[in-house]
This record gives sequence, C-alpha cells and structure tokens, in this order.
Amino acid sequence: MSVTLDLSRVSGAAPAAKPLINLSGLTRSQMIAALTESGVAEHGKARMRATQVFRWIHHRGVTDFAMMTDVAKETRARLAEVFTIARPEIIERQVSKDGTRKWLIRMAPGIEVEAVYIPSVGRAGALCVSSQVGCTLNCSFCHTGTQALVRNLTAAEIVAQVQVAKDDLAEWPSDKDDRLLSNIVFMGMGEPLYNMGAVADAIEIISDNEGIAISRRRITVSTSGVVPQLQALGEKTQAMLAISLHATNDALRDELVPLNKKYPLDQLIAGIRAYPGISNARRVTFEYVMLKGVNDSPDEARALVKLIKGIPAKVNLIPFNPWPGSDYQCSDWAAIEAFAAILNKAGYSSPIRTPRGRDILAACGQLKSESEKVRASALRQLSMAAMAGVLDDDEDDEAA
Repeated sequence: MSVTLDLSRVSGAAPAAKPLINLSGLTRSQMIAALTESGVAEHGKARMRATQVFRWIHHRGVTDFAMMTDVAKETRARLAEVFTIARPEIIERQVSKDGTRKWLIRMAPGIEVEAVYIPSVGRAGALCVSSQVGCTLNCSFCHTGTQALVRNLTAAEIVAQVQVAKDDLAEWPSDKDDRLLSNIVFMGMGEPLYNMGAVADAIEIISDNEGIAISRRRITVSTSGVVPQLQALGEKTQAMLAISLHATNDALRDELVPLNKKYPLDQLIAGIRAYPGISNARRVTFEYVMLKGVNDSPDEARALVKLIKGIPAKVNLIPFNPWPGSDYQCSDWAAIEAFAAILNKAGYSSPIRTPRGRDILAACGQLKSESEKVRASALRQLSMAAMAGVLDDDEDDEAA
C-alpha cells in the first residue's frame, strides 16, 4: 500500500526570532527612545530608567540584567526579553612580555576583530580598536590592503572591544582609581570615516561621564584622508585627529595611499587646517611610515615641514615592519634620525616609535584576523607604533 502525504497545508519554517537589541551600542538618548518604544519604560520615566541602565552597563560593567539591583524585577525581566548586554566571544587572549595584551573577538559568525592594549602610553595605557572588518583603501605598504571589506562594525561592536579590555584589566567600576585604560585610538582595521555613524555613537558612549568616561581629548581617530568627513568628525566627536600621511607629494602618495587619487594633498591639508578645535593644545598627529629609499630622504623631510607649515602638529615616525611579500624595507636608523632632526629643528615633535607586542604578533603589520579563514581574507594591520606616537605626549598637549 502506498501512502501519499498532503503537504499543501503544512506551513513553512517558523519565522526566525527577532534579534535582541544590544543596549551597549546605544547612546543615552537612543536608549531613552528604545526603552520607550519597547514599552519597558513609560515616557515620563524613560530618562531616569535609561540613566540607571546605562550606568550599570558602562560604569559597573554588568552583563546580566538580573544584576541591576535598583531596577524592579519585572522591569529587569522585560529588559531581558527585548534587549541584550552580553559580551561577544573571546576566541584568543595573549599577553606579551612587554605587557601588551591582544584579544581576538568574535562578534558574529565569520566576523572577528582584534583589539590591542598597550600599557604606558597616553596617561596610563591605550586601547587600539577597529571600526570595520577588512578595508577598502589598499595602501601598498600595509597588509590590510589585501583584505576585502567584510562589513562595518556596529557601535555596539566597537564599544564591546573596550568592554572586553576593561573586563580583562579589572577596570570596573569605571571611576576606579589608578585606571590602566586611559586612551582609545581608532587605528585598527578599517577606515573610521567610512563608518562615521557608528564611530560617532561609540565615541559618545565611551566618553559619557555616566559610563566609561574617557575624555574625548583622550580619544584619537586616525584617517587616511576622507576629506569630506573631516568637518563632521570634528563637530560630532570632538576627537583628536591623526592623519595617515606617509608622503609629501601626490605622485608618491597616490602609490602608497591610493585614496589620495580621490582626495589629493592640497584638499587634505585644507581640510586639516579647517578641522574644528585644532590648536596648540589639540595638535594633529601626522603618521609617517619610514620606507627605505622611498620617502626617507632629507629632501622629503624638508618637503614635509613645508607641507604642514602653520598646522599645530606633531609627526610620528614609524619604522616599517616588513611582512612577507612586501616590496618595502625599513629605513636605516641613521636615515630616520636625520629625518627626525630636520623636523625637530623646524619645531615639530617627531618621536621615533618601536613596535610593541612583537612576540605575540601584535606589532604593526603582524596581526591576523580569523575572518581570513572564513572569508578568504588576508592580513590586517593595527598600528601599535603609531598609537604610541599619537598618545605619548598628550599630557603636554592638555597642559598647553
């Protein structure tokens, strides 16, 4: 006997559950709106409730709504139904002999980023965070240039890198005395100005005095020069500005930083001069990787002085860290010192930086994202030397 099944009335697969909203990525104003729209808080109480929740997340560092003891149990249960504050998965944690710490963090399947903490830079220590998975800039000296862009990170995913570091450093509550994490730098994977919305929200969250409370004066955003977004960056974030420069003329910069073909040096320098808040107390940092026989001559140093004349600035000289397949070599130490001497004579601070965390592959050009294995992507770069140079004398800047 044969049996025929009538599947005409069998419904399809059940719809996927609606993803929970991650409150860690919401500014306080966004959190007020989210609590109101979800019905978790009445309109008249939403501001108070949002402040409570925000402090628990970013001041106390809790990862479970049940720990919010000054919030009613019924409200905590409702929060857990609609929202999440869970941390992403830490795939790997490494600590260098020099104290540098590196975390490989999985934000979602196939979405992994590395965050690196370097002690004794800035006021106490700095965290380098990423804004994208992958990169579109194709800078010829940088491993990142071979990795295709996967996607932008959300504000929650950017803030999560800070939370992971604070967990590991035992930095909760955020007003703890003698904090180890004092500075944040957007110098990891990706171009921050191509993810302006999430970067601006993350900076607002990180700098909020009710939470993590890292001053905007201690948050630096490094860009290769997305000129149309410079004004917005300054106005929205009041962050310190770093420019990945590396050349003093368009022909060479077109080769090293192809974005220059779209926004050449004259446009970039004009945008920098107009950056909101620029002053002797809020100097721009120019990052300059030293490439042997390419951009390290005394003539190039003098051209750099001429290019940035009148801009309150410092120049961070970064010895190139070779990587397999690269066509470049690091400049000789004597050439780097001669280059620095010309800048110093012209009145520009020009520290020469040595990469940190080499033994755990946390130095410039050494980091590798697990996304490569999933997405057939390649290596990426977190500029550890650049980070140290940007932050090393920020105390002098603040006192100026």
